[in-house]
Amino acid sequence: MAKKTVKDINVKQKKVLVRVDFNVPTKPDGTITDDTRIRASLPTINYLFGQQARIILCSHLGRPGGKVVEVLRLAPEAKRLSELLKKPVAALNDCIGPQVEDAVSKMRDGDIVLLENLRFYPQEEANDPDFALKLSRLADVYVDDAFGSCHRAHASIVGVARDMPAVAGLLMEKELTTLNGLLGNPDRPFAVMIGGAKVSTKTGFLDNVLPKVNFLIIGGGMIATFIKSQGYSAGASAVENDQVDHILKLKEQAKSLGVGLMLPLDLIVAQKLEAGSATKTVPINQVPEGWIIADIGPKTVEAFTKTINGCKTVFWNGPLGVFEIPQFAEGTRSLAKVLANLKATTVIGGGSTAEAVVEMGLTDKMSYVSTGGGASLELLEGKVLPGVAVLPDK
Repeated sequence: MAKKTVKDINVKQKKVLVRVDFNVPTKPDGTITDDTRIRASLPTINYLFGQQARIILCSHLGRPGGKVVEVLRLAPEAKRLSELLKKPVAALNDCIGPQVEDAVSKMRDGDIVLLENLRFYPQEEANDPDFALKLSRLADVYVDDAFGSCHRAHASIVGVARDMPAVAGLLMEKELTTLNGLLGNPDRPFAVMIGGAKVSTKTGFLDNVLPKVNFLIIGGGMIATFIKSQGYSAGASAVENDQVDHILKLKEQAKSLGVGLMLPLDLIVAQKLEAGSATKTVPINQVPEGWIIADIGPKTVEAFTKTINGCKTVFWNGPLGVFEIPQFAEGTRSLAKVLANLKATTVIGGGSTAEAVVEMGLTDKMSYVSTGGGASLELLEGKVLPGVAVLPDK
């Protein structure tokens, strides 16, 4: 069921509290290194500005642990948003309290403010009803445009939406439409390529998508556990022994469903996961003792490319190697380029995969790059996301 959005209600000249996701990568000095999530909020903000609403934005940044951390203040995000909008955006020094209420009361139609980091208060992550009420008192309407946080039952996500009229933002609508459409009726053949470090964080996702795909492609650190399930050594790579039985069942199910479960043919292994470490390319069943899996090998890139080139829809979540170290990024970079040139629907599932695509300048070459890593996976896992469930249906 589609959710009611900001375009379905009257927001003209109203005070609108918008939960955005400005949890962007930053340097220790606060410099923003990737403004994708800020850019993603522009359609909703511009729509509200066009309605001459008084726009009160709120977000978290990082994990300050319920206390003020100077480098996690949101002033740099307000400045960047101001540059993108070419309009002033005031960064407030708090997110609740008399000073905030006073600043909001003085806003004029079309004004935009950004509240201070919500997670400076422990009550945010605790979904404290009093904290939610203090936020909701600031506005007439609540708009949730923070898809990347909607899998968290926090005060600014769930509590506020229960206290006042609430709708989805335009980014939230686009995320839900795109991701739900993947499992609904995708153009086939449909492949899911999944990477990342652990099988245990992806089991629900794998179980849910397996009956819906034509190909399931496995990469990343989780390869080690798949290797172990085949009776081979994974060297010094981290293996989740408690997931081996689950993988064996997954393989059996894939076989019975006629799903192509693709594992690497060869791997790049390293003595250490450090830049400059000694490496070599080995078959999947010949990982040397003491060596660590760092990336997929060239034969694997070739095989994965061949499969993907025959697909009409591809969803990708999770790097295929230790992407943050350039020496071990070739597998991820190669497949990103393949997807960028594919005449098909290509959806990138947020998180570090999205960061890789952005870093390579390939965002515009993909059909859609999600802003929510964990949220997109949980949605495709079939879970009910608290921040979505609380919003009214159309």
